[in-house]
Amino acid sequence: MQTNLASWARESEQGRDAEEILRRCVHCGFCLATCPTYQVLGDELDSPRGRIYLIKQVLEGEPVTASTQEHLDRCLTCRNCETTCPSGVEYGALIDIGRNIVHQQSPRPLAQRIQRFALRKALSSSWFSSVHGLARVLRPVLPRALQNKIAPARAAGRLPPASRHARRVLLMTGCVQPAMMPSIDAATIRVLDALGISVMAVEGAGCCGAINFHLDAQEQALQQMRANIDAWLPRLDSGEAEAIVVNASGCGAMISEYAHHLRHDPRYVAKALRLVDKVRDIAQIVAPQAQQLKVRLSPLPARTAFHPPCTLQHWQGLRGVTETLLGDLGFQLLPFSDTHLCCGSAGTYSIVQPDLALTLRDRKLAAMRDAGVECIVSANVGCIGHLQSGSRAPVRHWIEVVDEALKV
Repeated sequence: MQTNLASWARESEQGRDAEEILRRCVHCGFCLATCPTYQVLGDELDSPRGRIYLIKQVLEGEPVTASTQEHLDRCLTCRNCETTCPSGVEYGALIDIGRNIVHQQSPRPLAQRIQRFALRKALSSSWFSSVHGLARVLRPVLPRALQNKIAPARAAGRLPPASRHARRVLLMTGCVQPAMMPSIDAATIRVLDALGISVMAVEGAGCCGAINFHLDAQEQALQQMRANIDAWLPRLDSGEAEAIVVNASGCGAMISEYAHHLRHDPRYVAKALRLVDKVRDIAQIVAPQAQQLKVRLSPLPARTAFHPPCTLQHWQGLRGVTETLLGDLGFQLLPFSDTHLCCGSAGTYSIVQPDLALTLRDRKLAAMRDAGVECIVSANVGCIGHLQSGSRAPVRHWIEVVDEALKV
């Protein structure tokens, strides 16, 4: 694609990065077939190709309008288009740049600014647990979009002694999951303990940065990334822990891109590269010992489907890794249509774009019902809560199901 960037864009790091990405796009249109929002809305401006054109216009000096922002906001950032694109267009990086520039040039309406500020502060703060507990009490009177985010309580259960094995890993605990579904981290710790791996807690680590990054606060997100690097990297560099394990694929996707986001920070880019090299999805840690674990499992749920989160299959390129592991553990996974498409959760997307999110959720659940699914497992807390809000079948993290089947 030919570009003629405005002088302010040519002289900025973001503008130069965007131009490099734009020049790879050949407007073939393959991405339209795999874009969830285009499938629902049928408007090319709500497709990757259309949004690329909008971003190009802004960088070339066209005025930003409310319509520009709306079409960029509707993107789920699922990156299914990247999996489809034959030209290797880094659409995810481009939409990040486009949104940031649009935000700088066209302030949002007051109501949107208040909503996004409240979400950033509530979800990534140390007092989220208290807020979530209160929300559970008030759930019947909250807006539908918020009701759908409040999952039933799940007890963590008893944990094994810490650091009793020679093999040790760090566990990314994040900000939302420990309060919403503490059973996921607890199950992870118990399953890893059964495999002879201890989990270490690290002071100073917190939210991966995704919430701030995708809600118009990219600089605050970068500060969170730096804080996490400072907390985790000394343990990894010293060999005290062999990896940082992530059981929420949304967090794993963000952490795996720390080096990209900090590429213009000379103090942190090398550190970020070393950290990214040690990031592992929980399935990658369990997979080499699947047979050792399988013999200790009681019967697993029948008629199960695995919903692969976009952040696992498209962002991290780990499509098939968890599915293969679950098969090795004895799960009988049922196939269903459109497994490559987003469920509509996409972090806070299901709150700020509730209608689109519910349409995509219901399409996903309908495909599973058509396949006769009785139990749904996934690998990301956001997807799990979003799907459960519309499903009669239980929706769990696969590590929870394995933990329950584990014979002590």
